[in-house]
Amino acid sequence: MRPTFDEMHAAPEQVRDHYEAYQRWLAQQPDGVMRARREEAEMIFRRVGITFAVYGDKDSGEGTERLIPFDLIPRVIPAHEWREMEKGLRQRVNALNRFIHDVYHGQEIIKAGVVPVEQITGNAQFRPEMIGVDVPGGVYSHIAGIDIVRAANPDGSGSYYVLEDNLRVPSGVSYMLENRKMMMRLFPDLFAGQPIAPVAHYPDLLLETLRSVAPGGVNEPTVVVLTPGMYNSAYFEHAFLAQQMGVELVEGQDLFVKDGFVFMRTTRGPKRVDVIYRRLDDDFLDPQVFRTDSTLGCAGLIGAYRQGNVTLSNAVGTGVADDKSIYPYVPKMIEFYLGEKPILNNVPTYLCRDKEDLQYVLDHLGELVVKEVHGAGGYGMLVGPAATQAEIATFREHLLANPSNYIAQPTLSLSTCPTYVEKGIAPRHIDLRPFVLSGKTVQMVPGGLTRVALKEGSLVVNSSQGGGTKDTWVLES
Repeated sequence: MRPTFDEMHAAPEQVRDHYEAYQRWLAQQPDGVMRARREEAEMIFRRVGITFAVYGDKDSGEGTERLIPFDLIPRVIPAHEWREMEKGLRQRVNALNRFIHDVYHGQEIIKAGVVPVEQITGNAQFRPEMIGVDVPGGVYSHIAGIDIVRAANPDGSGSYYVLEDNLRVPSGVSYMLENRKMMMRLFPDLFAGQPIAPVAHYPDLLLETLRSVAPGGVNEPTVVVLTPGMYNSAYFEHAFLAQQMGVELVEGQDLFVKDGFVFMRTTRGPKRVDVIYRRLDDDFLDPQVFRTDSTLGCAGLIGAYRQGNVTLSNAVGTGVADDKSIYPYVPKMIEFYLGEKPILNNVPTYLCRDKEDLQYVLDHLGELVVKEVHGAGGYGMLVGPAATQAEIATFREHLLANPSNYIAQPTLSLSTCPTYVEKGIAPRHIDLRPFVLSGKTVQMVPGGLTRVALKEGSLVVNSSQGGGTKDTWVLES
């Protein structure tokens, strides 16, 4: 495993330039201040109801409602690094949207032999219902959450890598916004003295993006947020974003389809809906097309969608591009569709359906991270260096039984950031999820959601696995 890149320190006693102002401030804080602020933050988050529901707690057999731990020490990104990352994100999301359009239209990338046809038609997220369907502007993933990690190079520098593309219903942006609000409340003096790029305008950009992809001919589109309901793990975020955008939060039962158009029930009678920011998976959107037992969607919705009378954001079928088995082909997509070299690199990836790759993975299980192709939330994966011999043996059986269900990657030592834990300040591994908005233009707020693995030595940052979050500061100069 490579050495770990420390975001704040170039050496034990050497603070990186972009952290110097923060380090001076931190050194001046009296004993007990940080602990008191952490308790205050927890109390406020609990009062506001900023929680994350975890389904199927393995100990109790029931779901639990948890407060996502919030860390007081920010992750700081210098301006020049963010500019390069932003260019890479625009490039990547542009290529992914081009790919999804191609998959459901000409399939030129298959004809060119760049992506094997079985990787698309055999993908559980491929939706034949979308073949030939045109969506406004050719944009399928209007809201993308791209997971980025940084690893150390032999010369001590750090390189950013894309770990995962989340193009269906990416979550977490509400925590990005609430984390910033909390930091400004607890430490206003920090923001007065540093050029920290704002993020509070994200809901405005989101609404602008959603309105820009309304069906043609609609001048004042009605936008709604469609939630599965209050028992969904990210319900706080659904309600938060609807409130911040000033639009209605609806459930499937609040909608109906008539004459090929979607309406919502209101106290003043039916109101036509033009854009639905849906926060539920394809399978539950329309019982007439997908799961017949779904009570979360709206019957007839896909018919209205295929006629072009309503926009779904993100589009149906986007999951075909964020599957882990498609991820290794994204650099080739960028070259194929844009004629450019990737600005942000992938993590090297072994496709276990390939005989040679599978043999390598089996021979090096103790060194690799192995993931289920359709897995999410940190589940269904093996972190080789942290696994027991029994866990490795069990995973070997899974791999041999169904190799195409897995990919493997080197165990990157994610960069660390100083984090306030029970014992004081200690390094913990982090990642970053910037949120990329694609409509008539591509927009994003600087930074994103930094997730932190609070357990010492852990590389799993997911909230469902005990991870926390930090405020992300992008310096404007």
